[in-house]
Amino acid sequence: MSGSDVIINAEHLGKKFHVRKRRTGAFSAMRSLVDRDTTTVAAVDDVSFRIRQGEMIGYIGPNGAGKSTTIKMLTGILVPSSGSATVAGLVPWDNRKSLAQRIGVVFGQRTQLWWDLPLIESLELLRFMYRVPADRFAGNLRMARRLLDLDGFLHTPVRQLSLGQRMRGDLAASLLHEPPILYLDEPTIGLDIVAKTRIREFLADLNRTRGVTVLLTTHDLADIEQLCERIIVIDRGRVLFDDPLQELRQRYGTERRMTVDYETAPDAIASDLNGGNIRLVSQDGARVQLAFDRTELTATRVLQVAGNLAPIRDVSIEETAIEQIITRLYATGDAAS
Repeated sequence: MSGSDVIINAEHLGKKFHVRKRRTGAFSAMRSLVDRDTTTVAAVDDVSFRIRQGEMIGYIGPNGAGKSTTIKMLTGILVPSSGSATVAGLVPWDNRKSLAQRIGVVFGQRTQLWWDLPLIESLELLRFMYRVPADRFAGNLRMARRLLDLDGFLHTPVRQLSLGQRMRGDLAASLLHEPPILYLDEPTIGLDIVAKTRIREFLADLNRTRGVTVLLTTHDLADIEQLCERIIVIDRGRVLFDDPLQELRQRYGTERRMTVDYETAPDAIASDLNGGNIRLVSQDGARVQLAFDRTELTATRVLQVAGNLAPIRDVSIEETAIEQIITRLYATGDAAS
């Protein structure tokens, strides 16, 4: 990856917090003014990655993995305990005001909108805060209204918006000043399928037409599958995987499942077939599910074996679900080299 197109560069980032230890016993409810009994927790531990301009990256991990802490360092909210980073050529924690003009941030469980103001007035206030010229603001607002379908609630107080409407308003607010970088922390949390689909379509269009670089953290892996070609997986503060999503599937998602619907229920099937390379997952009357490793067998070969059991009526094949792949990756616990 050439340095000229890298817009986010994190090098050995670390962030430690000092946490007061819990006390038990008779004095558990008392806190001494001179108590220094604390422990150090590494929320982020030696994290490095480089993101090119125009990439849309999935940054995922379990709760407490260090995702939000990383984003807070990249926005300048937190100063790292170790390591370095640049975002759009700036050191975030040394240049927070300058960097604010170049990034947009959406936290799914927080809002940058004013609770008691209509959405349009919040957007107008943000226009003045970011010093966006009137013509640019008008153009960006038109785009947001069209792609996010804001017209139905532009004049509604933010406190009266549904979660999906508020999230669309936050996305519009984060893009009024045309930042080249967008950080999204759980942007579809708690949304119904219609709202999720609208936001995903908007983000895909924004990345495709404007080349906005997106760093997306989410627990909804469907967001990752539909939007991101590359994925960074973090657990316990360390990077476990940083490669294309397809590479993750190739490495950890080799199992495929074939569901076979027979004309009539076949006789009892052995738990393993074809020398043990095909595993019987379940049998429910005429429906049989088989599992096999696609690096060892082709679907054609498995179908041949299945066809020897009884006449087949229908067949479907499923790849390993992304949730299972990620779970398998966490179980290995090996940090990326």
